[in-house]
Amino acid sequence: MPKLAQFRSASSLPAPAPSAASILHVDMDAFFVSVELLERPELRGKPVIVGGWPEDRGVVSAASYEARKFGIGSAMPLRTAARLCPAAVFLPVRHDLYVEYSDRIAAILERFSPVVEMASIDEAYLDLAGTERLHGPPLAAAQKLHHAIVRETGLPGSLGLASTRLAAKVASDQAKPHGLLWIPAGAEESFLAPLGVRRIPGIGKVTEAALASLGIRTVGQLAALSAEQLERRFGRWGEALYRKARGQDAYEFVVDAEPKSISHNRTFAADTSDRERLGSTLSWLCQKAGKRLRDAGLRARTVTLTLRYAGFQTVTRAKTLREPSSLDDVLLAELRALFDAHWTRKPLRLVGVALGGFTHAPPQPDLLDPARDEKRESLARAADRLRDRYGFGKIRLGGSLSDHEG
Repeated sequence: MPKLAQFRSASSLPAPAPSAASILHVDMDAFFVSVELLERPELRGKPVIVGGWPEDRGVVSAASYEARKFGIGSAMPLRTAARLCPAAVFLPVRHDLYVEYSDRIAAILERFSPVVEMASIDEAYLDLAGTERLHGPPLAAAQKLHHAIVRETGLPGSLGLASTRLAAKVASDQAKPHGLLWIPAGAEESFLAPLGVRRIPGIGKVTEAALASLGIRTVGQLAALSAEQLERRFGRWGEALYRKARGQDAYEFVVDAEPKSISHNRTFAADTSDRERLGSTLSWLCQKAGKRLRDAGLRARTVTLTLRYAGFQTVTRAKTLREPSSLDDVLLAELRALFDAHWTRKPLRLVGVALGGFTHAPPQPDLLDPARDEKRESLARAADRLRDRYGFGKIRLGGSLSDHEG
């Protein structure tokens, strides 16, 4: 995984002068659906909805472009989607599978920039400044990255390249499906001007309606208002609207030193007391967390187990290790001991694992075999590299082989 990064607001500072367009926004197209189509190519060209079954009370998590033609979108009730498109193919959410592909995409992004912000499971920001010697100018690097994602994962995505985070995000949206749009530095305002105000991140239905009452429907019309006019009408939000209408944002990349914790959990479709399945799930979750730990170059001092029963009663137990570790078998042994000690044999709704108390310090060598742990860690890192290339599910501990379900 790439370095953990975030954008820190610096909105109290004056907007920066346009610089080279080096901020790249990567947004995977209909991500959940696209992953499902890799598994079930016979569904290509059909209206596909991921979220559950048409009679469920849930909502749409993702819809194919064929389904969107019927007015179906994310967060729409599944029953409404079924009425709009009775012929749609409904599929359950398989979160672990989507996380696996997201991890593979993140590993590709890391090759193109030392600083990456994974904004969500299916979108990320990169700063390509300073990478010219490796990948050429930012636009050339963006094109290479676009091709690499398709070649190595088979998934479509849309990319926006600009000098600001806001303009890059809007550009990737305008590039859909599966396109790349470059906004040269200084062209942000003219690019945004003809677009509807809802295209600006942060402007929702309420603000759109308020702007419409003033006769403002496009970003260009919004940009024609002075900061004073917007502040009188919207207060402090008016200042942000003034900047956003010009494609400006005052954000800087900040690399986080390290995460506070790493966790994974699984909610079962039906409560279960199947000991083999629960043990398999525990192993799977531990391996997922362990890989992220090694990717960050960390070792954990504590492991935490979470068990949630059918009635939503939740039990959380933690254990401090004698020595910090990043090895799956070491971490899993402690988690299994916690599980055996605290599971009441009643059906479980959720199992979760978390790692914490991180350190960069090397492990204490084994006095009898000083090279043993180093060999084990080298083997684990080799397995992680194969997982990055071929998918996490290709290499797992034997105890989790039965748990690769959605």
